[in-house]
Amino acid sequence: MNTEVCLDAAGEVTLEQANLELDRLLSDARFKASDRQRDILRYLAERRFNGYRESVKAYSIALDVLGRPSDFDASIDPIVRIEISRLRTALDGYYSVFGPDLGVAIHIPKGSYVTFFPSSPLLCADHGRADREDVEIARGAPTARSDAHQRLLLLSIVAVTAAAVTSVLALKITEAPGLTSKPVVRVSMVSAAPEQAGDASVTRDALMTALTQFDTVVVTTAADKALISQGLYEVSLKYYADSDDRSIVWQVVDASDNHLIKAGMERVDLEGKAPSTARLELAGAVARKIASARGVINSVIAREAPANSAGNACVARAAIMLDGGDNRDRAAILKCLKRTLALDNQDPDASAALARVYAQSPREADASLELAKLAVSTAPLSDRSHAALMTARFANGRIEAAIDAGNKALSLNPYNSGTTATLSLVLFSAGYWKAASEMAQEAASMEETPPNDASLVLSLDAYRSGRWSDASLLAEQAVGNDLLTRSIRAAALGELRADDAFRRLQDATGTGNDFEGRFRQAAKAAGLRADLIRSLEAGLVKAGANFDTVASLSKP
Repeated sequence: MNTEVCLDAAGEVTLEQANLELDRLLSDARFKASDRQRDILRYLAERRFNGYRESVKAYSIALDVLGRPSDFDASIDPIVRIEISRLRTALDGYYSVFGPDLGVAIHIPKGSYVTFFPSSPLLCADHGRADREDVEIARGAPTARSDAHQRLLLLSIVAVTAAAVTSVLALKITEAPGLTSKPVVRVSMVSAAPEQAGDASVTRDALMTALTQFDTVVVTTAADKALISQGLYEVSLKYYADSDDRSIVWQVVDASDNHLIKAGMERVDLEGKAPSTARLELAGAVARKIASARGVINSVIAREAPANSAGNACVARAAIMLDGGDNRDRAAILKCLKRTLALDNQDPDASAALARVYAQSPREADASLELAKLAVSTAPLSDRSHAALMTARFANGRIEAAIDAGNKALSLNPYNSGTTATLSLVLFSAGYWKAASEMAQEAASMEETPPNDASLVLSLDAYRSGRWSDASLLAEQAVGNDLLTRSIRAAALGELRADDAFRRLQDATGTGNDFEGRFRQAAKAAGLRADLIRSLEAGLVKAGANFDTVASLSKP
């Protein structure tokens, strides 16, 4: 299907409407595109507005928008193709969620660099796109190439194709599992009263934005039964607005068999809050219940997907393990994530998850950082990628850089309690006690059960302040059962001279040898300062532990 047929079939809006839509889209915070991608979109759109209907050359985009030198060669530097591909993804994702009510969309057909403004968000098909895009890339620069260069390019293509065929054959022979995709979520909302319909619609949009910020699901409003085969979940909501609060009753249904997975209600008090703030808070609360690491859909996928599933199911299992601090399945998850990347080495979610798992081991800290960088370069607008970079930098002792990455992750998704909790631990290790405690409390307030890192920070801060009872209680309530959390319980009870301090020490010690060495390794991995480690060891000694160097460690 060529672009003329596509234009005739879809129909385009007027020039004035197209201009208005471009300005509206570029000012909409829900449109997840980088500044560079926005510049490219404006450049392509303005060419259309000026009467140019033919595809722009990659060479022109590289020079006019990206600031590349005049000797730019699209076959060597794929920057234009990468940025346009990401821009298409951002446009298609935005209009699939918010397009049905707009009456206009912006579309860049694959295989050409030109904008269309169809009056329908149902975008044109892109038949034959691979051939056209190869031609466009080959013609990116006006300078002639040598025969040797052309042969090298051809050999590269042949080599990549051969490798792909070999990989496919190997997978068939070994019967390796296929990649599982992100589930599709279809959102619908009704209001309890007709006069609340407008407020309910705005809240629905806020919720869909929050869901897309988690990047764990594909959000749509389309009524397409074909989506069921991709793993479709129906999210139905009812909005209530009273004089003193706002609330949403929600339920999640598996569309494949109409099975109700879970239902609940979220409520936000209006006291001291503007209605717009209350809507955002309510949307974030519902989004966390549905799409967070421990949310309804991720939990179902992690629990019910076949054990050997690669792809999204593997990422979901890794997220739950990392959020809960329980490493019993670490070996299986490592194997699964590696297999996922073998099948698709450009999967940013798998790269980010593997980076976070590697960050748990000092020997794998360097690999963690490289994987996190790969995730960020592949998905620069994903909070998962930047959260992984925060964790990897933290594991490598780059605290201030980790804080920067954590702040970036939170700017992309302020509703992620896990990111907030991990950033609080990074701040705590840097000695920003007050900021760390406040951020940990914020993360804890988002969830019925606080994320493990938030519980860890709050219990450590209580212990550091000499509030032994609070430290013991907070560690007891933690969702995680890692060695450091168990050690805090025992140390706090040791300081209290409690009767069950020794029993708690035995819980912390477990069946492994060299508890003291393992404790110090866990304390170091958490970035704890030497004086706090000494204080914890003193409490553990009072509980019955035997540290060989406790005398020297107890000195200031």
